[in-house]
Amino acid sequence: MSTSHTVAVPCLPASLVFRKEAISVNRYSKFCKQALLIAVLLLSLLPASLVHAESPSYSDLYIAIGDAIMASKQDDKQAAETALEEFKTAWEQEDHPAKESKQVESALKEAEQAKGSAQRLESLTALSKALHTLEKVENPVDEKAQRLEFKKAVTPDLEKLGDTIRSGDMEAIRGSVQKFLATWTRNERPVREQSIAAYGTIETQMAFLRIALAEDSPSQTDLEQTYTALEQAITSFAAGETTQGSAPVTSDSLDTLTSLLADSRTALAKDDADTAVAKLREFITSWPNVEGQIRTKNAALYTKIESQVPLLAGKLTSEKADIKKISGDIASLQQQIELVKESTSYTFWDSALILLREGLEALLIIIGLVAFLKKAGQPQLAKWIYTGSAVGIVASIVAAVLMTTILNSVTIGSSREIMEGAIGLAAAAMMIGMGAWLHRKSSVTAWNDYIARQMGTAVSSKSAWAIGLLSFLTVFREGAETVVFYVGIAPNMKLSEFLLGIAVALIILVAVAVVLLKAGSRIPIHRLFAVATVFIYVLAFKIIGVSIHTLQLTDIFPTSIVNGLPVVAAIGFYPTWETIAGQLVLVVTVVTMFAIKKWMPARNTVSS
Repeated sequence: MSTSHTVAVPCLPASLVFRKEAISVNRYSKFCKQALLIAVLLLSLLPASLVHAESPSYSDLYIAIGDAIMASKQDDKQAAETALEEFKTAWEQEDHPAKESKQVESALKEAEQAKGSAQRLESLTALSKALHTLEKVENPVDEKAQRLEFKKAVTPDLEKLGDTIRSGDMEAIRGSVQKFLATWTRNERPVREQSIAAYGTIETQMAFLRIALAEDSPSQTDLEQTYTALEQAITSFAAGETTQGSAPVTSDSLDTLTSLLADSRTALAKDDADTAVAKLREFITSWPNVEGQIRTKNAALYTKIESQVPLLAGKLTSEKADIKKISGDIASLQQQIELVKESTSYTFWDSALILLREGLEALLIIIGLVAFLKKAGQPQLAKWIYTGSAVGIVASIVAAVLMTTILNSVTIGSSREIMEGAIGLAAAAMMIGMGAWLHRKSSVTAWNDYIARQMGTAVSSKSAWAIGLLSFLTVFREGAETVVFYVGIAPNMKLSEFLLGIAVALIILVAVAVVLLKAGSRIPIHRLFAVATVFIYVLAFKIIGVSIHTLQLTDIFPTSIVNGLPVVAAIGFYPTWETIAGQLVLVVTVVTMFAIKKWMPARNTVSS
């Protein structure tokens, strides 16, 4: 019941940018562009020793294993593979000279090559055991001494609890339960680390005590039987009888929890309170096996579940129970667990769309520059445009891959979700700004003026170097902006998906380039920009939802559930007022920009 960042898995450890208007912008804009360019270049020059200055702890490795286990239970192959990649990244940041490290690497390889969820779960169990063995070698701990120390710490309050239960004084019993609960919370760590079975039994019996006390007329027999089971679990653990570090992975998952809550609500709808209570008791029994998945993602929800579910089960036994309110509370818990369960990840297509839009923009500019040279009677200078563009493409790809790798390295740990959410919102804000710029460029006249401004100085001087540099800056400017957008989605996608998206986008861009070169001025450029704008806003909608949801899971933003609405992770829609408000800001902004665009020409016409 503590809020430390650990995961309930077998063998738990002993430790646990440049915005537009390229050359003809004002000085402030130029300064911002130069600063962002320097920042990107400096990041690319960071030594590996600086990037990996803080080595990951074993807790990071166990969290990754726990995420992989939960994803495998839900048959989510992509999420499981992402968690394994996080484990591998964290593992490779440290040297492990002990021979036991070979067992970890072998188990990791088997997990990566697993054919299905069942095989992957078996491999993850072996990986957890191997990691636990290695940690005991590198950080030896006297587990027997820990168990004896635990028993010594909890025995006084445990015995006092037994005495008060036998006395039958309900007020005294409630006070003793709260006191023992506080003692258990302070001392539970060695139990959780050494034996998930013992930890689950103790947690369950504590919850059952609270259920019994929440009833109108608590049963003395139930209290005494529950206390006996609690005492036996603690005694067995202290004697080392339940420290089976090799305990198998259970079949419980977050789906199990939401299903039990749904069954409880269904029973209440049929006025079957007994079945509803039974389902909540099943929930409590399954809870210790999967609580780590929630504890590491949303500590506030973890505490809320532990405190509320036993009380709800107890209240249902009362003749005066407010069934409607209790059902609503259960529905709220169910929906909040659904929000944790629906972990949004981006696909290669999201990666491809970003590069497609930015690449299309750069491509149109480059083709426009070539056309401008032909009209100016300087077609021989076109090769310098192509050369500069090629160099810009290579530099952009290198910067993007490097930035993604760095971000994945420094965001493994408890602050990962906070960084993902904050950077995602920043990327979405830039996307909105970029969309506004593209929307303004959807005028053919404005587009032609834009191209003319870019080439004016370079062509007049007939400088091959200036023309090549112009095309390089044009492409790399879009590439640097692409890096910023990728930073917003990279932590939620596999590196292989990220690279595949880049490859797909490049292939499509080559095909588009061929068509544009052959079709020339017959291509409606303003239409292409309009399509690009739509793509930008759609992805911005998703990023806003995902980012706010991520910050809600870390308690940076509050979570106000909107009952009755589904979770649509594919588009980043989560039924909370906070995520909906953020996405409404985007929608209102887009509608306002379109309205202004329609209004301005009409106003100019009336004025003339």
